[in-house]
Amino acid sequence: MKAIKIIGKILAGLVVIVLAGIIYVKTALPDTGAAPEIKIERTAARVARGEYLANHVTVCMDCHSTRDWSRYAGPPSGGFGAGGEAFTQDMGFPGKFYAPNITPYTLAGWTDGEIFRAVTTGVNKEGKALFPVMAYHRFGQLDQEDIYSVIAYIRQLPAVKKDIPESEPDFPVNILINTMPKQASLTKRPSEADQVAYGKYLITATGCVDCHSKTEKGSVIPGTEFGGGMEFAGPNGIMRSPNITMHKQTGIGNWTKEAFLARFKAFVDSNYVSPKMAADAINTPMPWTMYAGMKEGDLNAIYAYLNTVKPIDNLVVRMEKKVAN
Repeated sequence: MKAIKIIGKILAGLVVIVLAGIIYVKTALPDTGAAPEIKIERTAARVARGEYLANHVTVCMDCHSTRDWSRYAGPPSGGFGAGGEAFTQDMGFPGKFYAPNITPYTLAGWTDGEIFRAVTTGVNKEGKALFPVMAYHRFGQLDQEDIYSVIAYIRQLPAVKKDIPESEPDFPVNILINTMPKQASLTKRPSEADQVAYGKYLITATGCVDCHSKTEKGSVIPGTEFGGGMEFAGPNGIMRSPNITMHKQTGIGNWTKEAFLARFKAFVDSNYVSPKMAADAINTPMPWTMYAGMKEGDLNAIYAYLNTVKPIDNLVVRMEKKVAN
């Protein structure tokens, strides 16, 4: 009996500790500090830089618009900036997450500092944590001026009246989500003359490593960076990201810089129209039509950086059709 009482007290103590931890996470976190008091001047240079970044590098408009998944690579088809793209359990996410409306219809009531905090730390106007399908961990490593430029650009988007549902994380992510935001670690954009450093900065902005790696519970598995294999579940099966390390047999080690550039620029031709997909086809989530607008110098810098990444021998089976029941 004495042993049972001791075990009972230990279990009760553990329950108290767990409950205290949950209360702390739910009430004290996220804690990335107050939104900065800033007023970003919307100069023509900033808006132009922000438009370039948001559409072709950080590709904010990839998620915060309506994509036409009946066509190859799901090009934006309307509701530009109005959000609504869903990331759900069917796609491997721990809940239902919706890209918010980032046009002035929603953001008119936000200060520049509140937008800046959301983009770089993952905490919204109300102090709530954002799920990191929004890449604030990467954006918080960019140059402050680049973030200012993106904000200047989205501030002048036409307002689109569209109300987006609240995201609904599953348990226990609805608790753990508060631990995900973190303080920004802003850097200075390297000189374009330093191709490798500049390419690394661009890859941080584009998020290539997020998709072109193996992941577990939403995090990149160390040692698999750029080696491909991340799975994207769709209605017709699974698409896996390719290996983009310079491995000669399983990666892109046999690609010249010109071939790498051409792979992107094939989608920027003025006559290019994303073809319709067959009803049973597996589509790619890669927003080719957006990244295609990247400057040639920027793509060359990314290629230069990828040449410094350790080649990984990982032969990726790109597609796996869903087996009919």
